[in-house]
This record gives sequence, structure tokens and C-alpha cells, in this order.
Amino acid sequence: MKQPLSVLVIDDHESVRAGIKVALARAGHVCVGEAASIAEARANIAHANPQVIIVDLSLPDGNGLEIVRWARSISERIGIVVLTLNLAEDFLLTVMKSGASAFVEKSAPLAELISAIEHSYISPKTFSAKGISRVLKKDQEANTLTLREIQVLEKLSDGLSASDIGRTLFITQATVKTHLASIYRKLDSKNRIQAIIAAKKIGLLIH
Repeated sequence: MKQPLSVLVIDDHESVRAGIKVALARAGHVCVGEAASIAEARANIAHANPQVIIVDLSLPDGNGLEIVRWARSISERIGIVVLTLNLAEDFLLTVMKSGASAFVEKSAPLAELISAIEHSYISPKTFSAKGISRVLKKDQEANTLTLREIQVLEKLSDGLSASDIGRTLFITQATVKTHLASIYRKLDSKNRIQAIIAAKKIGLLIH
């Protein structure tokens, strides 16, 4: 028999909370509390110490991600399942980076929610969601330097100015600056020194 989990449900709709409680009971888990707001959620998490929390993103006193970040900051072991209406794929990365363990749409079968709850308890620091592989692939592609950007970066590491890089690569200075802006964004850097250090760390530059 699988271990019953203690779960706190955070949603401002009573009917949603009631449906989740029924699904939890049928799956052998226990609802140890309910909350309809961020304020109630904080109090109930502290009081009930649940193993898993289910969080709606749309709450009357703020965004449910506040609870996700707060709960993750106080516990690495707590499972955090975000349950909300249709969510744009690009926002999945925001949910993942906030510390959530899983994302489930409210329109999904309850069996999917139960599976996410159990996953979140077993592996709270990983992230499970439909479409996340596709989103991660798109994000990786968006943050991969092009061949021209790598060439600009190499010249940058040689100490060349934007105008010198342009002359060397036969492109305009404005184009060089466009490439530099893209390089800085992709390497999460604010200037050439940070970009060069970041590039060396990930093996884009070897000198």
C-alpha cells in the first residue's frame, strides 16, 4: 500500500477544493487543510506542515507564485503542485524556476493531479508538466549562440573594440552591437568581462 500523503489545498473556489478533497480521499491521501488566499495559505502551511501543497495561481490577495517561492524557501522537501487554468507554455519556465514540483491544468483528469502530487512528494526539486520538454528545448535554442555571435565573442575576448570587430568580420558596427546585446542576454551578462567569463565557464572560449 502506498504511503498516504498530507496535502494542503490552496484555491479560492470552494467547489474546486471540495473536488480535490474527494480525489485525495479516493487515492488514499489526506487533506490536512484548505486556504482561499495567500494569507490563509501561509498560516495553514505553518500550522499543518503538509507534505504537499496544491496552489492556484489566481488568488484574491495576489499571485500564487508568492506562496510557491515562500514555501520552497522554507522547505526543500515539500511537494508543490501548481493547479490553474490554461497556462501559456512560455510561463511554464517561470513556474518551474519559482520552485514548483509540478504543474497541472484544472481541466486535466483528477488522476493526472494525483500523479503530480505523488511525483512532487517523491521528487520535490524536479519539475513535471505536460509540454515542459518542448519548452525547455525552445528555451535552450533561444539561448544558444549563433556561429556569428561566437565569432564576435572570440574577437571580444581578444580585446577588440566594436568597430575593430566590425572591420575584421566585414560587418557594420551597428550589427556588432546587435550581436553583443544578444550575447550579453544569452550569457546573462552586463558587459564584455562578464560575458567572457561566462563563455569560458561553459566552454565557448578556450583562451
